[in-house]
Amino acid sequence: MLMKPAKVRATAAQILARLIRQQGSLASLLPRASDVAEADQNQMALLRELCFGTCRWYHKLERDLATMLDKPLKNKDIDIHCLLLVGMYQLEHMRLADHAAVNETVNATALLKKGWAKSLVNGVLRQYQRQLASRETGADVVALTYTDWMVDSIQTDWPQHASQILAAGNQHPPMTLRVNLSRVSRAAYLDELAAAGITAHAGSLADSAVYLEQARAVTVLPGFSDGLISVQDEASQLIPGLLLADAGQRILDACAAPGGKTCHVLETLAQAGGEPQILLALDIEARRLERIEENLQRLLLAGPGTRLLAADSSEPDNWWDGVPFDRILLDAPCSATGIIRRQPDIKVLRKAEDVARLVILQHKLLTNLWSCLAPGGSMVYSTCSVLRAENDRQIVQFLSATPDAEEIPISAEWGVSADAGRQLLPSEHGPDGFYFAVLRKNAG
Repeated sequence: MLMKPAKVRATAAQILARLIRQQGSLASLLPRASDVAEADQNQMALLRELCFGTCRWYHKLERDLATMLDKPLKNKDIDIHCLLLVGMYQLEHMRLADHAAVNETVNATALLKKGWAKSLVNGVLRQYQRQLASRETGADVVALTYTDWMVDSIQTDWPQHASQILAAGNQHPPMTLRVNLSRVSRAAYLDELAAAGITAHAGSLADSAVYLEQARAVTVLPGFSDGLISVQDEASQLIPGLLLADAGQRILDACAAPGGKTCHVLETLAQAGGEPQILLALDIEARRLERIEENLQRLLLAGPGTRLLAADSSEPDNWWDGVPFDRILLDAPCSATGIIRRQPDIKVLRKAEDVARLVILQHKLLTNLWSCLAPGGSMVYSTCSVLRAENDRQIVQFLSATPDAEEIPISAEWGVSADAGRQLLPSEHGPDGFYFAVLRKNAG
């Protein structure tokens, strides 16, 4: 039995209520939602759109809702609060018939066992519908979809690019593929897509990147199950070209899950006919390593030198055998402000104090992992953040405090040169926001 339209709205409201209560992210809450197993492909797409879209416009919707309520709803009725946001999002941003959007959202009150809210939801949505034509639009509205602290941080760090960054965060992201160049050329794979009736074009930054004109389920993409491609944004596909790992080296991927970069490094080595002496992929959560193992198997990369370990990479004494690594990739935990378009719930979940905590963790990772790097070896530090405290300022501070660390300048035409390293800013039809720095450990 399929989910009824009202049930999709009610489920979206329940998911968002848990999100606002800090009980998880969309990535964790959506798969666990009740009755999702009953949803067909179209209903699941609608549920995702309601959840992701409401998060994308959450702060503006909250401001608008506050003007239409005589008083805030009680905490126990946060599901009705979220249902109102879902209804408002449908009216303003989705191509649904207004009467259907309103009626099915009103009907959802009964499924939430809040029949008393039927007239409230109907009244608020009808009022919002009437007001839409007169509500402000444009760049000023984009800023209203973010928290004040996030807007201030981005405007301070990137005064010339803030509008671009904020606007990109409200766009639907492109679906980008990484072609396994050890198995097939990008040109040949583009031909396979064309033969399957799928419109795509090559990326301009990474020689493995392919952009699809429309997102597709991976199950319909030629060669996915055979390991010819993976889904990965073009920005993170630049990492192997910065890491420059060679066959026979000891390589550490310090924060590896879900494994896209681990697999890409192995693909790059295989393309040159080699493999690492060891590639150790760490993640602090054991369950996340399962995804890496699945990708290694699908891509036929699970060689004897590849090892997965659940460990806290900031505490090498607990897992390191003392043999130095030639290459270390530190894709550090960060605010994820460069990938908001992919994870719009960041707008709801991320707090200003999180950034200060993350900066401390990043410094600890940099400092402690540096001891694991062989003299003459190099480390790539990367984040999917656009905040300079996590990026070039973090690296400048590390370099000033670490006598045997030297920056290797990144010679590239992409992105923006920073005080240290290079910053890619998110763009509407291009890559996510990403930061990179390459550091070498001097001998002696």
